Amino acid sequence: MKQVALIFPGQGVQKIGMGLEFYQICPEAKAIFDEADTICANGLTKVIFEGPETVLTSTAYCQPAILTASVAALKSFQAHPKSRNIFIKFTAGLSLGEYSALVASGAISFSDTLRLVQKRAAFMEEATQEVKGAMASVIGFDKAKLIEICQETGVEVANFNSHEQIVITGHADKVSAAIGMIKVAGGERVIPLAVSGAFHSTLMSSAADRFAQILKNVSIDSTAIKVVSNVNARPQEDAETIRQNLARQITASVQWAASIEYMIAGGVTEFIEIGPGKVLKGLMRRINSSVVVHNIEKPADINSLAL
Repeated sequence: MKQVALIFPGQGVQKIGMGLEFYQICPEAKAIFDEADTICANGLTKVIFEGPETVLTSTAYCQPAILTASVAALKSFQAHPKSRNIFIKFTAGLSLGEYSALVASGAISFSDTLRLVQKRAAFMEEATQEVKGAMASVIGFDKAKLIEICQETGVEVANFNSHEQIVITGHADKVSAAIGMIKVAGGERVIPLAVSGAFHSTLMSSAADRFAQILKNVSIDSTAIKVVSNVNARPQEDAETIRQNLARQITASVQWAASIEYMIAGGVTEFIEIGPGKVLKGLMRRINSSVVVHNIEKPADINSLAL
């Protein structure tokens, strides 16, 4: 039996209509959307399916929407006979996607996870009001040189997405200074990101502290499926570690490339990306192009899976 890892995308993949086909034909997926509507009580499903985009991308909707659409796709896959042909050894998600991964592992219920994501989004948004932050994606630039520039300017690394793509974060003026130094040093692809703050940086410390208090009251179960943490690219073995890592994740660098490499070293030969878009498949080509990545974004993707 193949050893497979389930991986889930993070913020930025949202689009109007995501998950609609699952909602229409799969009772398990419809139940997830209905549960989300009850918990959020803000017409989440209608916004996901119909927009407008300005509302879907807002703080109150975006993170809960991506989680809900991803878990609906997951439940549809789990209800399909093809899911019985694989052994899921690991699951992981990019930033926000780690919450979908925790649901997939059985560590936290969907309802509790959705409530956590609501709080996370609100705390992070409030932290952005405290100081003006910024982020930028740096592509194809020497990693050691980039870290040196970060240290010199006081900027931090938000994401190690692949060996070629690293996202920097911090005070807006410091990020601007770092971008200038990167370009002087020969960096040709530096893309400022349209975000409201410096996510995955110490500027989010107030959000992390508040979130840690919320996590104390969440029920977390042990599970046979290991969730690889964004914080250290290692499996989270117990409830207390999961709590600590979820709080730390708000300020820590996302170790996505190292997480993928850990799972491959652990015997995974195929990945299934579940949720909107194919961002993680694109990153995988830059991390290790020899592994297979399947995508589940709509029901037809499950039917065509060659597992």
